[in-house]
Amino acid sequence: MADFAQLDDTSEPVPGSPAKHSAQTAVSMGRVLIDRLTPDTSVLLAFGLALLVVSLSVNLFLEESLARLGWSLLLSNSDIHAPTGLALTLLIGTFATNRLRRPRRCRKPPANDDMERAIEILATQPNASAGLVRLGDKKILFSECGKAFIMYAQQGRSWVALFDPVGCRKAWSGLTLKFMEHARQAGCRAVFYQVSPDFLPVTVEAGLKPYKLGEQAVVDLTKFDLKGGAWLKLRRSINRAERDGLQFSMLQPQDVPAVLDELLAVSSTWLEAQNAAEKGFSLGTFQPRYVAAGPVAVIRLEGRIVAFANILSVASDGDAFIDLMRHIPDTHRGMMDLLFVRIMEHMKAQGFRTLNLGMAPLAGLSTHNKAPLWNHVGERIFRSGERFYNFQGVLAFKAKFDPEWQPRYLVVSGRGMPVVSMLDITMLIGGGLKGILRK
Repeated sequence: MADFAQLDDTSEPVPGSPAKHSAQTAVSMGRVLIDRLTPDTSVLLAFGLALLVVSLSVNLFLEESLARLGWSLLLSNSDIHAPTGLALTLLIGTFATNRLRRPRRCRKPPANDDMERAIEILATQPNASAGLVRLGDKKILFSECGKAFIMYAQQGRSWVALFDPVGCRKAWSGLTLKFMEHARQAGCRAVFYQVSPDFLPVTVEAGLKPYKLGEQAVVDLTKFDLKGGAWLKLRRSINRAERDGLQFSMLQPQDVPAVLDELLAVSSTWLEAQNAAEKGFSLGTFQPRYVAAGPVAVIRLEGRIVAFANILSVASDGDAFIDLMRHIPDTHRGMMDLLFVRIMEHMKAQGFRTLNLGMAPLAGLSTHNKAPLWNHVGERIFRSGERFYNFQGVLAFKAKFDPEWQPRYLVVSGRGMPVVSMLDITMLIGGGLKGILRK
Protein backbone atom coordinates (compact mmCIF):
# COMPACT_ATOMS: atom_id res chain seq x y z
CA MET A 1 0.00 0.00 0.00
CA ALA A 2 2.97 2.34 -0.25
CA ASP A 3 1.44 3.72 -3.45
CA PHE A 4 -1.44 5.22 -1.44
CA ALA A 5 0.98 7.31 0.55
CA GLN A 6 2.08 9.11 -2.61
CA LEU A 7 -0.85 11.50 -2.47
CA ASP A 8 0.97 14.51 -3.83
CA ASP A 9 0.43 15.69 -7.40
CA THR A 10 2.99 16.74 -9.98
CA SER A 11 1.83 20.35 -9.55
CA GLU A 12 2.91 21.26 -6.02
CA PRO A 13 1.25 23.95 -3.86
CA VAL A 14 3.19 27.15 -3.21
CA PRO A 15 5.96 26.46 -0.65
CA GLY A 16 4.88 27.32 2.85
CA SER A 17 1.20 27.61 1.89
CA PRO A 18 -1.63 26.10 4.00
CA ALA A 19 -2.46 23.80 1.08
CA LYS A 20 1.03 22.35 1.15
CA HIS A 21 0.93 21.89 4.91
CA SER A 22 -2.45 20.13 4.77
CA ALA A 23 -1.30 17.89 1.95
CA GLN A 24 1.86 16.92 3.86
CA THR A 25 -0.23 16.21 6.95
CA ALA A 26 -2.56 14.03 4.88
CA VAL A 27 0.36 12.10 3.43
CA SER A 28 1.85 11.46 6.87
CA MET A 29 -1.54 10.40 8.21
CA GLY A 30 -1.99 8.13 5.20
CA ARG A 31 1.25 6.27 5.86
CA VAL A 32 0.30 5.65 9.49
CA LEU A 33 -3.24 4.53 8.67
CA ILE A 34 -2.29 2.23 5.83
CA ASP A 35 0.13 0.41 8.12
CA ARG A 36 -2.80 -0.27 10.49
CA LEU A 37 -5.15 -1.70 7.87
CA THR A 38 -5.57 -5.42 7.34
CA PRO A 39 -5.00 -6.84 3.83
CA ASP A 40 -8.75 -7.29 3.37
CA THR A 41 -9.38 -3.69 4.36
CA SER A 42 -6.72 -2.51 1.94
CA VAL A 43 -8.39 -4.40 -0.89
CA LEU A 44 -11.77 -2.90 0.01
CA LEU A 45 -10.25 0.56 -0.05
CA ALA A 46 -8.85 -0.12 -3.49
CA PHE A 47 -12.16 -1.57 -4.63
CA GLY A 48 -13.99 1.50 -3.40
CA LEU A 49 -11.92 3.58 -5.76
CA ALA A 50 -12.22 0.95 -8.48
CA LEU A 51 -16.00 1.25 -8.32
CA LEU A 52 -15.76 5.00 -8.68
CA VAL A 53 -13.77 4.39 -11.84
CA VAL A 54 -16.26 1.83 -13.15
CA SER A 55 -19.15 4.19 -12.40
CA LEU A 56 -17.63 6.63 -14.89
CA SER A 57 -16.58 4.01 -17.44
CA VAL A 58 -19.76 2.08 -18.19
CA ASN A 59 -21.59 3.31 -21.26
CA LEU A 60 -24.88 1.69 -20.24
CA PHE A 61 -27.14 2.64 -17.33
CA LEU A 62 -24.74 5.01 -15.60
CA GLU A 63 -25.95 5.43 -12.03
CA GLU A 64 -24.72 7.44 -9.09
CA SER A 65 -25.43 4.43 -6.86
CA LEU A 66 -22.21 2.75 -8.03
CA ALA A 67 -20.22 5.74 -6.88
CA ARG A 68 -22.08 5.66 -3.56
CA LEU A 69 -21.11 2.02 -3.14
CA GLY A 70 -17.50 2.96 -3.82
CA TRP A 71 -17.51 5.62 -1.12
CA SER A 72 -19.32 3.32 1.31
CA LEU A 73 -16.56 0.75 0.87
CA LEU A 74 -13.97 3.45 1.40
CA LEU A 75 -15.48 4.95 4.52
CA SER A 76 -17.81 2.37 6.09
CA ASN A 77 -15.83 -0.86 6.08
CA SER A 78 -16.45 -2.79 9.29
CA ASP A 79 -12.72 -3.53 9.63
CA ILE A 80 -12.05 0.17 10.23
CA HIS A 81 -12.85 1.26 13.78
CA ALA A 82 -14.35 4.71 14.40
CA PRO A 83 -11.18 6.80 14.98
CA THR A 84 -9.47 5.27 11.97
CA GLY A 85 -12.60 5.74 9.86
CA LEU A 86 -12.79 9.39 10.87
CA ALA A 87 -9.12 9.87 10.12
CA LEU A 88 -9.53 8.23 6.71
CA THR A 89 -12.47 10.54 6.01
CA LEU A 90 -10.33 13.55 6.93
CA LEU A 91 -7.45 12.18 4.88
CA ILE A 92 -9.55 11.72 1.75
CA GLY A 93 -11.35 15.01 2.35
CA THR A 94 -8.07 16.91 2.69
CA PHE A 95 -6.67 15.23 -0.40
CA ALA A 96 -9.83 15.91 -2.41
CA THR A 97 -10.07 19.53 -1.26
CA ASN A 98 -6.43 20.10 -2.15
CA ARG A 99 -7.05 18.80 -5.66
CA LEU A 100 -10.33 20.67 -6.02
CA ARG A 101 -8.54 23.97 -5.39
CA ARG A 102 -6.19 23.36 -8.25
CA PRO A 103 -7.23 24.45 -11.73
CA ARG A 104 -8.23 21.66 -14.08
CA ARG A 105 -5.25 20.54 -16.13
CA CYS A 106 -5.56 21.91 -19.66
CA ARG A 107 -4.88 18.97 -21.97
CA LYS A 108 -3.38 20.09 -25.25
CA PRO A 109 -4.57 18.10 -28.25
CA PRO A 110 -1.88 16.12 -30.08
CA ALA A 111 -0.16 17.84 -32.97
CA ASN A 112 -1.94 17.52 -36.31
CA ASP A 113 0.89 15.42 -37.72
CA ASP A 114 0.70 13.02 -34.76
CA MET A 115 -3.08 12.66 -35.13
CA GLU A 116 -2.75 11.98 -38.85
CA ARG A 117 -0.12 9.32 -38.19
CA ALA A 118 -2.33 7.73 -35.51
CA ILE A 119 -5.35 7.66 -37.83
CA GLU A 120 -3.26 5.93 -40.49
CA ILE A 121 -2.28 3.26 -37.96
CA LEU A 122 -5.93 2.83 -36.90
CA ALA A 123 -6.74 1.49 -40.36
CA THR A 124 -4.12 -1.26 -40.00
CA GLN A 125 -5.42 -2.83 -36.76
CA PRO A 126 -8.65 -4.60 -35.71
CA ASN A 127 -9.95 -2.72 -32.63
CA ALA A 128 -12.55 -0.04 -33.39
CA SER A 129 -12.49 1.31 -29.83
CA ALA A 130 -8.99 2.65 -30.53
CA GLY A 131 -10.82 5.34 -32.52
CA LEU A 132 -11.23 7.18 -29.20
CA VAL A 133 -7.86 8.71 -30.02
CA ARG A 134 -9.85 11.08 -32.27
CA LEU A 135 -11.24 12.82 -29.18
CA GLY A 136 -7.99 14.74 -29.00
CA ASP A 137 -7.81 14.60 -25.19
CA LYS A 138 -4.91 12.16 -25.10
CA LYS A 139 -1.23 12.39 -25.92
CA ILE A 140 0.28 9.96 -28.41
CA LEU A 141 3.56 8.07 -28.03
CA PHE A 142 4.79 6.23 -31.13
CA SER A 143 7.00 3.16 -31.31
CA GLU A 144 10.51 3.49 -32.71
CA CYS A 145 9.38 1.87 -35.97
CA GLY A 146 6.42 4.24 -36.22
CA LYS A 147 3.92 1.40 -36.71
CA ALA A 148 2.27 1.46 -33.26
CA PHE A 149 1.27 4.01 -30.66
CA ILE A 150 0.05 4.35 -27.08
CA MET A 151 -2.59 6.97 -26.30
CA TYR A 152 -2.40 8.30 -22.76
CA ALA A 153 -3.05 11.20 -20.44
CA GLN A 154 -1.47 12.35 -17.21
CA GLN A 155 -3.45 12.80 -14.01
CA GLY A 156 -1.54 13.50 -10.83
CA ARG A 157 1.51 11.27 -10.94
CA SER A 158 -0.08 8.63 -13.15
CA TRP A 159 0.53 8.29 -16.85
CA VAL A 160 -2.61 6.40 -17.85
CA ALA A 161 -2.55 4.52 -21.16
CA LEU A 162 -5.93 3.61 -22.63
CA PHE A 163 -6.33 0.05 -23.98
CA ASP A 164 -3.58 -2.06 -25.51
CA PRO A 165 -0.98 -0.38 -27.70
CA VAL A 166 -2.48 0.30 -31.13
CA GLY A 167 -0.86 -1.12 -34.25
CA CYS A 168 1.90 -3.61 -35.02
CA ARG A 169 2.12 -6.19 -32.24
CA LYS A 170 5.82 -6.75 -32.78
CA ALA A 171 6.32 -3.19 -31.56
CA TRP A 172 4.27 -3.58 -28.36
CA SER A 173 7.07 -4.71 -26.06
CA GLY A 174 9.52 -1.97 -26.98
CA LEU A 175 6.78 0.67 -26.95
CA THR A 176 5.62 -0.43 -23.48
CA LEU A 177 9.14 -0.14 -22.06
CA LYS A 178 9.52 3.25 -23.74
CA PHE A 179 6.26 4.45 -22.17
CA MET A 180 7.29 3.20 -18.73
CA GLU A 181 10.69 4.88 -18.98
CA HIS A 182 9.19 8.20 -20.08
CA ALA A 183 6.76 8.04 -17.16
CA ARG A 184 9.61 7.27 -14.75
CA GLN A 185 11.67 10.18 -16.04
CA ALA A 186 8.67 12.45 -15.45
CA GLY A 187 8.43 11.22 -11.85
CA CYS A 188 5.21 9.30 -12.59
CA ARG A 189 3.90 5.74 -12.51
CA ALA A 190 2.85 3.84 -15.64
CA VAL A 191 -0.78 2.68 -15.67
CA PHE A 192 -2.61 0.73 -18.39
CA TYR A 193 -6.42 0.88 -18.30
CA GLN A 194 -8.86 -1.63 -19.87
CA VAL A 195 -6.26 -3.84 -21.49
CA SER A 196 -6.93 -7.23 -23.05
CA PRO A 197 -5.43 -10.66 -22.31
CA ASP A 198 -3.37 -10.31 -25.50
CA PHE A 199 -1.35 -7.54 -23.87
CA LEU A 200 -0.83 -9.19 -20.46
CA PRO A 201 2.31 -11.21 -21.37
CA VAL A 202 4.02 -7.96 -22.39
CA THR A 203 3.06 -6.25 -19.14
CA VAL A 204 4.10 -9.18 -16.95
CA GLU A 205 7.46 -9.32 -18.69
CA ALA A 206 7.82 -5.60 -17.98
CA GLY A 207 7.20 -6.20 -14.26
CA LEU A 208 3.65 -4.81 -14.09
CA LYS A 209 0.75 -6.30 -12.14
CA PRO A 210 -2.79 -6.88 -13.50
CA TYR A 211 -6.14 -6.46 -11.70
CA LYS A 212 -9.29 -7.64 -13.42
CA LEU A 213 -11.93 -4.92 -13.89
CA GLY A 214 -14.70 -6.92 -15.56
CA GLU A 215 -15.57 -8.42 -18.93
CA GLN A 216 -16.23 -6.82 -22.28
CA ALA A 217 -19.17 -8.02 -24.39
CA VAL A 218 -18.36 -8.60 -28.07
CA VAL A 219 -21.06 -9.86 -30.43
CA ASP A 220 -20.02 -12.14 -33.30
CA LEU A 221 -22.07 -10.58 -36.10
CA THR A 222 -21.36 -13.48 -38.45
CA LYS A 223 -23.53 -15.64 -36.17
CA PHE A 224 -26.08 -13.02 -35.07
CA ASP A 225 -29.63 -13.93 -36.13
CA LEU A 226 -32.93 -13.25 -34.36
CA LYS A 227 -34.54 -16.43 -35.65
CA GLY A 228 -35.41 -19.22 -33.22
CA GLY A 229 -37.02 -19.57 -29.81
CA ALA A 230 -34.03 -18.23 -27.89
CA TRP A 231 -34.64 -14.78 -29.36
CA LEU A 232 -38.43 -14.71 -28.89
CA LYS A 233 -38.46 -12.26 -25.97
CA LEU A 234 -36.13 -9.85 -27.75
CA ARG A 235 -38.17 -10.04 -30.97
CA ARG A 236 -41.32 -9.20 -29.03
CA SER A 237 -39.63 -6.21 -27.41
CA ILE A 238 -38.48 -4.64 -30.66
CA ASN A 239 -41.73 -5.48 -32.47
CA ARG A 240 -43.68 -3.71 -29.73
CA ALA A 241 -41.38 -0.70 -29.96
CA GLU A 242 -41.92 -0.45 -33.70
CA ARG A 243 -45.68 -0.89 -33.38
CA ASP A 244 -45.65 2.03 -30.94
CA GLY A 245 -44.03 4.25 -33.55
CA LEU A 246 -40.27 4.02 -32.93
CA GLN A 247 -38.23 4.07 -36.14
CA PHE A 248 -34.56 3.22 -36.64
CA SER A 249 -32.18 4.65 -39.22
CA MET A 250 -28.41 4.76 -39.70
CA LEU A 251 -27.06 8.14 -40.74
CA GLN A 252 -23.88 8.23 -42.78
CA PRO A 253 -21.23 10.84 -41.88
CA GLN A 254 -22.31 13.23 -44.61
CA ASP A 255 -25.88 13.23 -43.22
CA VAL A 256 -24.95 13.90 -39.58
CA PRO A 257 -24.24 17.68 -39.71
CA ALA A 258 -27.87 18.37 -40.68
CA VAL A 259 -29.16 16.84 -37.42
CA LEU A 260 -26.41 17.91 -35.01
CA ASP A 261 -28.74 20.35 -33.25
CA GLU A 262 -31.26 17.55 -32.62
CA LEU A 263 -28.53 15.23 -31.38
CA LEU A 264 -27.21 17.93 -29.08
CA ALA A 265 -30.70 18.46 -27.64
CA VAL A 266 -31.01 14.72 -26.89
CA SER A 267 -27.52 14.67 -25.38
CA SER A 268 -28.21 17.69 -23.18
CA THR A 269 -31.52 16.23 -21.98
CA TRP A 270 -29.84 12.94 -21.09
CA LEU A 271 -27.01 14.65 -19.20
CA GLU A 272 -29.47 16.82 -17.30
CA ALA A 273 -31.60 13.81 -16.35
CA GLN A 274 -28.48 12.03 -15.10
CA ASN A 275 -27.28 15.18 -13.31
CA ALA A 276 -24.06 14.48 -15.19
CA ALA A 277 -21.33 16.39 -16.95
CA GLU A 278 -19.49 15.20 -20.03
CA LYS A 279 -16.78 12.67 -19.25
CA GLY A 280 -13.82 11.83 -21.45
CA PHE A 281 -10.67 9.79 -21.94
CA SER A 282 -12.27 6.31 -22.17
CA LEU A 283 -15.74 7.67 -23.04
CA GLY A 284 -16.84 9.62 -26.07
CA THR A 285 -17.98 13.20 -25.58
CA PHE A 286 -20.39 15.25 -27.64
CA GLN A 287 -18.06 17.16 -29.91
CA PRO A 288 -19.76 17.99 -33.24
CA ARG A 289 -16.69 17.19 -35.33
CA TYR A 290 -16.10 13.92 -33.45
CA VAL A 291 -19.74 12.78 -33.67
CA ALA A 292 -19.95 13.63 -37.38
CA ALA A 293 -16.76 11.71 -38.21
CA GLY A 294 -18.60 8.38 -38.45
CA PRO A 295 -22.07 6.84 -38.79
CA VAL A 296 -24.72 7.64 -36.19
CA ALA A 297 -27.66 5.33 -35.40
CA VAL A 298 -30.86 7.17 -34.45
CA ILE A 299 -34.31 6.28 -33.15
CA ARG A 300 -37.17 8.62 -34.08
CA LEU A 301 -40.63 8.96 -32.58
CA GLU A 302 -43.14 11.00 -34.57
CA GLY A 303 -40.27 12.34 -36.66
CA ARG A 304 -38.24 13.55 -33.67
CA ILE A 305 -34.90 11.97 -32.68
CA VAL A 306 -35.23 10.44 -29.20
CA ALA A 307 -32.08 8.30 -29.07
CA PHE A 308 -28.77 7.99 -30.88
CA ALA A 309 -25.43 6.22 -30.77
CA ASN A 310 -22.30 6.98 -32.75
CA ILE A 311 -20.38 4.04 -34.15
CA LEU A 312 -16.62 3.69 -34.33
CA SER A 313 -15.32 1.22 -36.89
CA VAL A 314 -12.25 0.03 -38.72
CA ALA A 315 -12.22 -1.80 -42.06
CA SER A 316 -15.69 -2.95 -43.14
CA ASP A 317 -14.77 -6.59 -42.52
CA GLY A 318 -13.57 -5.88 -38.98
CA ASP A 319 -14.79 -4.54 -35.65
CA ALA A 320 -17.37 -1.89 -34.72
CA PHE A 321 -17.86 -0.19 -31.36
CA ILE A 322 -20.90 1.55 -29.85
CA ASP A 323 -19.42 4.68 -28.35
CA LEU A 324 -21.45 7.72 -27.29
CA MET A 325 -25.05 6.73 -26.51
CA ARG A 326 -27.73 9.20 -25.42
CA HIS A 327 -31.53 9.06 -25.22
CA ILE A 328 -34.58 10.89 -23.92
CA PRO A 329 -35.41 9.15 -20.61
CA ASP A 330 -38.67 7.19 -20.22
CA THR A 331 -39.51 7.23 -23.93
CA HIS A 332 -40.17 3.49 -24.37
CA ARG A 333 -39.09 0.31 -22.56
CA GLY A 334 -38.03 -1.39 -25.77
CA MET A 335 -36.12 1.54 -27.25
CA MET A 336 -32.64 0.34 -26.34
CA ASP A 337 -33.39 -3.21 -27.50
CA LEU A 338 -34.49 -1.77 -30.85
CA LEU A 339 -31.43 0.46 -31.13
CA PHE A 340 -28.97 -2.34 -30.39
CA VAL A 341 -30.60 -5.00 -32.57
CA ARG A 342 -30.94 -2.74 -35.58
CA ILE A 343 -27.33 -1.57 -35.22
CA MET A 344 -26.20 -5.21 -35.18
CA GLU A 345 -28.27 -6.08 -38.24
CA HIS A 346 -27.03 -3.04 -40.14
CA MET A 347 -23.36 -3.61 -39.32
CA LYS A 348 -23.68 -7.30 -40.21
CA ALA A 349 -25.20 -6.37 -43.59
CA GLN A 350 -22.24 -4.04 -44.17
CA GLY A 351 -19.83 -6.94 -43.65
CA PHE A 352 -18.59 -6.19 -40.14
CA ARG A 353 -17.62 -9.25 -38.11
CA THR A 354 -17.92 -8.05 -34.49
CA LEU A 355 -19.66 -5.37 -32.43
CA ASN A 356 -18.19 -4.25 -29.10
CA LEU A 357 -20.89 -3.47 -26.50
CA GLY A 358 -18.50 -2.34 -23.76
CA MET A 359 -17.73 -3.73 -20.32
CA ALA A 360 -19.85 -5.37 -17.63
CA PRO A 361 -18.14 -4.25 -14.39
CA LEU A 362 -16.90 -6.92 -11.95
CA ALA A 363 -18.24 -9.72 -14.16
CA GLY A 364 -16.33 -12.97 -14.50
CA LEU A 365 -14.02 -12.70 -11.47
CA SER A 366 -12.67 -16.14 -10.57
CA THR A 367 -12.96 -17.11 -6.90
CA HIS A 368 -11.08 -20.40 -6.70
CA ASN A 369 -8.71 -21.03 -3.81
CA LYS A 370 -5.71 -19.50 -5.54
CA ALA A 371 -7.56 -16.48 -6.93
CA PRO A 372 -6.31 -13.10 -5.62
CA LEU A 373 -8.16 -11.42 -2.77
CA TRP A 374 -9.10 -8.63 -5.20
CA ASN A 375 -11.26 -11.15 -7.10
CA HIS A 376 -12.99 -12.48 -3.98
CA VAL A 377 -13.96 -9.00 -2.82
CA GLY A 378 -15.15 -8.06 -6.31
CA GLU A 379 -17.26 -11.19 -6.61
CA ARG A 380 -18.84 -10.50 -3.23
CA ILE A 381 -19.76 -6.99 -4.32
CA PHE A 382 -21.09 -8.27 -7.65
CA ARG A 383 -23.38 -10.77 -5.92
CA SER A 384 -24.56 -8.70 -2.97
CA GLY A 385 -24.28 -5.10 -4.14
CA GLU A 386 -27.51 -4.95 -6.14
CA ARG A 387 -29.10 -2.38 -3.85
CA PHE A 388 -26.26 -0.01 -4.75
CA TYR A 389 -25.91 -0.75 -8.46
CA ASN A 390 -27.48 -3.12 -10.97
CA PHE A 391 -24.35 -5.15 -11.66
CA GLN A 392 -26.22 -8.25 -12.72
CA GLY A 393 -28.76 -6.19 -14.67
CA VAL A 394 -26.04 -4.67 -16.86
CA LEU A 395 -24.59 -8.14 -17.41
CA ALA A 396 -28.06 -9.53 -18.22
CA PHE A 397 -28.83 -6.75 -20.72
CA LYS A 398 -25.67 -7.38 -22.69
CA ALA A 399 -26.09 -11.14 -22.37
CA LYS A 400 -29.35 -10.80 -24.37
CA PHE A 401 -27.25 -10.51 -27.49
CA ASP A 402 -25.22 -13.70 -26.89
CA PRO A 403 -21.79 -12.01 -26.82
CA GLU A 404 -18.36 -13.45 -26.25
CA TRP A 405 -17.09 -12.24 -22.87
CA GLN A 406 -13.53 -10.93 -22.95
CA PRO A 407 -11.65 -9.99 -19.73
CA ARG A 408 -10.37 -6.46 -19.26
CA TYR A 409 -7.68 -5.42 -16.78
CA LEU A 410 -6.02 -2.56 -15.01
CA VAL A 411 -2.24 -3.00 -15.08
CA VAL A 412 0.04 -0.97 -12.83
CA SER A 413 3.60 -0.78 -11.59
CA GLY A 414 4.44 -1.23 -7.93
CA ARG A 415 3.65 -3.85 -5.31
CA GLY A 416 0.75 -2.28 -3.44
CA MET A 417 -2.92 -2.01 -4.33
CA PRO A 418 -3.54 0.54 -7.11
CA VAL A 419 -5.47 3.00 -4.93
CA VAL A 420 -3.94 6.26 -6.16
CA SER A 421 -3.89 4.98 -9.75
CA MET A 422 -7.62 4.29 -9.46
CA LEU A 423 -8.30 7.73 -8.07
CA ASP A 424 -6.27 9.35 -10.83
CA ILE A 425 -8.19 7.40 -13.49
CA THR A 426 -11.48 8.43 -11.88
CA MET A 427 -10.48 12.09 -12.00
CA LEU A 428 -9.15 11.71 -15.53
CA ILE A 429 -12.42 10.30 -16.87
CA GLY A 430 -14.63 12.59 -14.80
CA GLY A 431 -12.76 15.79 -15.61
CA GLY A 432 -11.42 16.38 -12.10
CA LEU A 433 -13.10 16.27 -8.72
CA LYS A 434 -15.83 18.72 -9.71
CA GLY A 435 -16.86 16.43 -12.55
CA ILE A 436 -16.91 13.40 -10.24
CA LEU A 437 -19.07 15.14 -7.64
CA ARG A 438 -21.50 16.08 -10.38
CA LYS A 439 -21.37 12.41 -11.39
